[in-house]
Amino acid sequence: MRLAMHLGLLLLSVIGVASTAVGQDYPARSVTILVPFAPGGGTDVIARAVGQKLEQRLAKSFLVENRPGAGTSLAAAAAAKAAPDGYTLMQATSGTMAMNPTIYKSLPYDPDKDLVPVALIAGVPFILVVHPSLPVHSVADLVKVAKERQLSYGSGGVGAFHHLNAELFSSMLGIRMTHVPYRGSVPAMTDLVAGHIQVLFVDIGPSIQLVRAGKARALGITSAEPAAAAPEVPPLAKAGVPGFNTTAWQMMVAPAKTPRPILDKLNAEINAIVQTDEISKQFVGLGLIPIGKGSVDELTSFVKSETARWAKVIKDAGLAGTQ
Repeated sequence: MRLAMHLGLLLLSVIGVASTAVGQDYPARSVTILVPFAPGGGTDVIARAVGQKLEQRLAKSFLVENRPGAGTSLAAAAAAKAAPDGYTLMQATSGTMAMNPTIYKSLPYDPDKDLVPVALIAGVPFILVVHPSLPVHSVADLVKVAKERQLSYGSGGVGAFHHLNAELFSSMLGIRMTHVPYRGSVPAMTDLVAGHIQVLFVDIGPSIQLVRAGKARALGITSAEPAAAAPEVPPLAKAGVPGFNTTAWQMMVAPAKTPRPILDKLNAEINAIVQTDEISKQFVGLGLIPIGKGSVDELTSFVKSETARWAKVIKDAGLAGTQ
């Protein structure tokens, strides 16, 4: 019995040492970060900024590989099938991790079983804008006009965060508008400026300069607090929609079963990177809210709560299983 106990303790000790060594030795070679969009977009910029800093801190290459398509599912499936050794990561979105499971009839990956959160990098607030020809200067004005005549709102695609924001907003205020989906926020914003649609929830990047130039009118921002990139735009929760608080998010993830010491090391490194003045200012300039907080376990719980929250919105909007 004593021999068995001694052998057991010895085995646990060996496992502990080996586990610690895995984290200390990582990375021993180049790491690939999969990005589910084409080069140049916000997700791509975030991945490259974080990857460059990881290279400097860990003395190994972090290479970005763009795999756009299928609502981020192509990149997510590749990450899910990759070896769980820390050498394949993915720059995932709230759509990848929390919305796709309800929107799509089937997915080539299961975010709960196949992927694990590494670090929550940034939040992405959206601004509610209207065409300046619309006699609307407040949420109350928009509700009044929407009840008098049919308005059309754009989005970056069916089930995109722009779309779900508009559905939640409409349901909370008891109005209905016609949805016009686009392939991304930039063409949607272009059509709003041209007057082809009247309403749009859009991220700060492609919109704030147009708002300041008078080509669109901002009614509010989706986050609970004003964004540093657009401090003049009030939160919708304080501008006529009490309780409205939505922010898309960007998260680094890894294949499930990646060793915990590697996850913890990446979590600490990325959190530290995001909290530096250089990266924080860069992200604010892009219209993002730098986060860089939370352990792997805390982020796992966060993703589960976000999945449940958006599942209700998606189902109430009749969008479950529509893709």
